[in-house]
Amino acid sequence: MIRYGIVGCGHIAKKHVDAIAAVDDAQLVAVCDTNPERLQAFATDGVQGYTDLADMLKNPDIDAVCICTPSGLHPDLTIQAAEAGKHVVVEKPMALTLEDADRMIDACEKNGVLMAVVHPNRFRPAIRELRKKMDAGAFGKIGHANATVRWNRNQAYYDQAPWRGTKVMDGGVLMNQAIHNLDLLLWMMGEVDEVQSYQATRIRNIEAEDTSVSVVRFKNGALGVIEAAVTIYPRNLEESLSIFGEKGTAVIGGPTANWIKTWKFEDEPEEVSNETIARIEQDPFGIPGHQCIIQDMTEAIQTGRKPIVSGEEGRRALSLVIACQLAAETGQPVKMDTLERKQKKRG
Repeated sequence: MIRYGIVGCGHIAKKHVDAIAAVDDAQLVAVCDTNPERLQAFATDGVQGYTDLADMLKNPDIDAVCICTPSGLHPDLTIQAAEAGKHVVVEKPMALTLEDADRMIDACEKNGVLMAVVHPNRFRPAIRELRKKMDAGAFGKIGHANATVRWNRNQAYYDQAPWRGTKVMDGGVLMNQAIHNLDLLLWMMGEVDEVQSYQATRIRNIEAEDTSVSVVRFKNGALGVIEAAVTIYPRNLEESLSIFGEKGTAVIGGPTANWIKTWKFEDEPEEVSNETIARIEQDPFGIPGHQCIIQDMTEAIQTGRKPIVSGEEGRRALSLVIACQLAAETGQPVKMDTLERKQKKRG
């Protein structure tokens, strides 16, 4: 049995509570929040409540800690948990800077603990089917790919907490909303060579960007377009991932990227494609993504292997976001290799 503690009792914590409850070899034993009122809602049914993380980490019954706080707090809390010998499941984005991400990875390695980053969209049924096609080379040579997030986060969403929409705690539409889709884009397409980006704060009264459009060139030569906005009226319109190749076209879309919108392959009969589409439509959500993350982390701890979405995997999506931000700030294309070399010098 792997025993979990949760840090941060905001809205995302409920998904972790449900996920832990759904995994046979996982058990929630503790929760922590500096707000006693929020804490009270979670510290029930034998779950110990703490208002100080240092106190919770002294509990020898805790094997792993889920970090569910505002994004800007993730690095220090992760390092604190790792130094206490606890494995870490950290919500997205894992950090807001590459320096912090590297500190987190180094702390976990130094203390012999595992870290998983919450990118649950990889476990969606349609996305798993798409990955199978990528692994099989069904697209042939890929020309380009699109990652699109056209969502609505109204002003009330940002006004409900002072950290929302800030650069140091939230990070903007790419960091906070679109990073899951960027993780999928990288998982399918591989490493990025160069990025150009434009970003703006057009409609929401926030510090960070609410709209972003970027163009990328992958190291395999394919091109890509990233569009992300939280300004779509009046509600979420689309989250999609599209891949276009010489022998195949696939579009995973809908308000969330759960449905197959287009599925055409030269080497696959149309009736087989239609069967795949119909199967996904019967159960587009599958097992909840957070449950998959906790299940995978539990198994990783038990066997000693790395989680599927490790700290290094989470860092890849973060690095792309930061490259887009830098390209927008400077008005110049950003080479990923140059960005990483600068990061190593700083480290």
